[in-house]
Amino acid sequence: MEKITVIDSIMGSGKTSWAKEYMKRHQKTKRFIYVSPYLDEIHNNILVDCPFLVEPDSKLGKGSKLKHFKELLVNGQSIVTTHALFRLFDGEVIELLKDAGYILILDEVANVIEKLEKVTRQDIEILLNASKIEVKDRKVIWLDDSYNGVFDERYANIKYHAQQGNIYLHRDIMLFWTFPASVFELFEETYILTYLFDGQIQRYYYDLFEIDYTYKSVNQMGKGYCLVDHNPYSEGRRHFKNLIKIYEGNLNNNYVQDGKVKGNELSATWLKNTSDEVLERLKKNLYTYFRNRGKSNENLWTTKKSIRCKIQGSGYTKGFIPWTTRATNDYQEYHNLAFVYNLYMKPFEKQFFEDAGVKVNQDLLALSDLLQWIWRSAIRKSDAEPINIYIPSLRMRTLLYQWLNEEEIKFKK
Repeated sequence: MEKITVIDSIMGSGKTSWAKEYMKRHQKTKRFIYVSPYLDEIHNNILVDCPFLVEPDSKLGKGSKLKHFKELLVNGQSIVTTHALFRLFDGEVIELLKDAGYILILDEVANVIEKLEKVTRQDIEILLNASKIEVKDRKVIWLDDSYNGVFDERYANIKYHAQQGNIYLHRDIMLFWTFPASVFELFEETYILTYLFDGQIQRYYYDLFEIDYTYKSVNQMGKGYCLVDHNPYSEGRRHFKNLIKIYEGNLNNNYVQDGKVKGNELSATWLKNTSDEVLERLKKNLYTYFRNRGKSNENLWTTKKSIRCKIQGSGYTKGFIPWTTRATNDYQEYHNLAFVYNLYMKPFEKQFFEDAGVKVNQDLLALSDLLQWIWRSAIRKSDAEPINIYIPSLRMRTLLYQWLNEEEIKFKK
């Protein structure tokens, strides 16, 4: 039996409900660490049903949640915390987790890789030439234990993470921090609650570090929930096909020259480089779309955060939520949606994995993020309600149609 189980089930199928039932059933015999994306979800949902979990408190940790977290580990408490604290796990946490018998439940995938900002190619050359670091199989090894950070505090940060074994060099021009892969070996069991794991960065991270995992889904059985064999074709997607009305019409191509959709339209680079005239057209399109849908308090939309102010307008501005929003029930009364973004993995992240022979499915990743965002709306309700959605990107629109029709999202060469 694999120690890591990915519970890959469609949004709203009961993953969190299963996790709460599992923890309550075993609260006296097992120790848990439950990790949620949001504090609100912890306070309004998890702790309501699982009051035996303890949330780290900075006041009790003398100003540090991480310090209190470590104290809770020493005391063998079952803990609930956020993704933000999870990514701070250090060598001391790793030591405390060894043989401690904890079970990890990770609600949604974690941020497991990150480019180190403000570290330039020149910085890397300086460290190499000064014999502060060496690189073996892309892994950065810190050589100068006496270095105290006086030279540059950025280098002190590199030193710390390199000594933890978590820094990798990418194509001689940038450094990546990776979440310590050894953490996942320390738990008796690990459960990841998500959907379309095959397309997500944590899956590629597991493949990179050769971490084994198995798939399950969750089903409701009477009033409870249980794990079953994973079968993506038993999700009832076609039911949602009748509830999701995708806009088709002139607003999908009137912002491009001669109505021709080409290239990576509405991608991050395209949005950054496009003209103010095009952005104004998109703004008018959003206004037109939402004006014809009804109440402004039912309007939900997203785009790349840097152009949000350029295309927001009357009747929908307040309905903006980031496209990364997931694992929250705060928007279940919204019925009219607009997703004005064509999602791709950052090129250097894609290269980081593919240079190591890990194949990346960008379309599946984009679809996963799109669906997570859509499922913040009224479609998420236990008795799902119809929604309308405007997706001007032909690629993103096509991916949604393929998913609704139960078509496979294949790797592209």
